[in-house]
Amino acid sequence: MRHFPPRRIVCLTEETVETLYLLGEQDRIVGVSGYAVRPPQVRREKPRVAAFISADIPKILALEPDLVLAFSDIQADIVADLVRAGVDVHVFNQRDVAGIIAMIRTLGAMVGAAERADQLATGFEQRLAAIAAAPRFQPKPKVYFEEWDDPLISGIGWVSELIEIAGGEDALPGLRLRKAAKDRIIAPDIVRDAAPDVILASWCGKKVVPDRIRNRPGWSEIPAVRNDRIVEIKSTIILQPGPAALTDGLDAIVAALWPPNS
Repeated sequence: MRHFPPRRIVCLTEETVETLYLLGEQDRIVGVSGYAVRPPQVRREKPRVAAFISADIPKILALEPDLVLAFSDIQADIVADLVRAGVDVHVFNQRDVAGIIAMIRTLGAMVGAAERADQLATGFEQRLAAIAAAPRFQPKPKVYFEEWDDPLISGIGWVSELIEIAGGEDALPGLRLRKAAKDRIIAPDIVRDAAPDVILASWCGKKVVPDRIRNRPGWSEIPAVRNDRIVEIKSTIILQPGPAALTDGLDAIVAALWPPNS
């Protein structure tokens, strides 16, 4: 049976989980991605039914969801199985800051919380504008963001935007419009030639090892390496296009670009 607003929602990625909690609509969630860690209580409160590119379809169906929320072509195979099983699915595809804001408003409308979602989104918009307008009395640092180390992958759209909002300059801005990770694979020489002042790294769920970055051939003269400005940003706050990136993720970028003694 279908309900509006949906009463039993399964979230296959973490950003919709966090958004529903922020809207006070978490009681609708009956299953989540194993990567969902925000807010912390979600790991105690909600059963895990999926990774990112795989899901336990029988477990999801047993939860009798009246809506499943997914993300992008990466989850297309999971979505196809659910659609064939007669489940209502909504697939978000936000890849930039405007898309994240739109996702929040859309999801709020879907659960009958449009006004709260608009307030939440407006608050994020004001926060971003305030950070972007903060006075910076030094040249913009050039920033290279590394999503993966082997092969090197850079250039996520929303991260590129957040670097600019934080007062930095993306060292490889041309990559931001390439949605697929395979289209953002780069040669080490490209980073060396870009000569970033700061390297931000978030290796998609595994711990960043700065020495591996420092010891790459030809990288010793990159300003970020020479000046020891290699900073890990935890993947849980930057690699999901949702509230975390606009709050803790952005704050971590600001802290990395503008340390207190700078």
